[in-house]
Amino acid sequence: MNAQRQRAVVLLSGGMDSCVCAAIAARDYDAAALHISYGQRTEGREQRSFQAICDRLGLRDRLVVRNPIFAAIGGSALTDDAIAVPEAPPEFAGIDPNGHEAQIPVTYVPFRNAHFLAAAVSWAEVLGAEKILIGAVEQDSSGYPDCRPAFYRAYNEAIKAGTKEGTIEVITPLIGLRKWEIVTLGLELGAPFDLTWSCYSREDRACGVCDSCVLRLRAFESAGAHDPIPYVETKVSALRPA
Repeated sequence: MNAQRQRAVVLLSGGMDSCVCAAIAARDYDAAALHISYGQRTEGREQRSFQAICDRLGLRDRLVVRNPIFAAIGGSALTDDAIAVPEAPPEFAGIDPNGHEAQIPVTYVPFRNAHFLAAAVSWAEVLGAEKILIGAVEQDSSGYPDCRPAFYRAYNEAIKAGTKEGTIEVITPLIGLRKWEIVTLGLELGAPFDLTWSCYSREDRACGVCDSCVLRLRAFESAGAHDPIPYVETKVSALRPA
């Protein structure tokens, strides 16, 4: 059956958004899953989530690679122990549909998605895949610049110019969705949210107070669904948007 479907590579971090993206890939393509370990604080936990999600979704072709550059250069709370992962402030609401946060948070990993996509494009060329799926989200996010639609439009132009056939395309099926819409879609697809991990700082139980945890908790609450992973504490009710 898969031999008759178009080949694709899906970038799967192990988080909520990438899990939904992987569920889409498993449904629509003959998908191969790529995970990049880059020295992040929750590296081991995310890699376990990746393997478990692949098992649940039946993604047999999978590749785990390590990129040491981010730990070497630092500059992000996710990769530099000298920079603390901050709690989401009481007024935190991510970005709104009309614009970005005024300041990029310290959890931004400089130009990370460009590196991830480069690995995915290289593997796609070897596999003969013409689609790359990534779970980038612009709305209800922390406002990372490499999650903006303009970045992916530009990256696709670079792929056309820099690959043998020029036919590989990055697609971002979630980029315009609100977080609660992603939860709803994931539930419809049977995405294994119980296997995912989004916390920036802990590997045993999610902290419940970093930007990623707060956005995730709010999304599940707004979707009227239960988040199945364990938390140390939560502040979602106080931060729920109007």
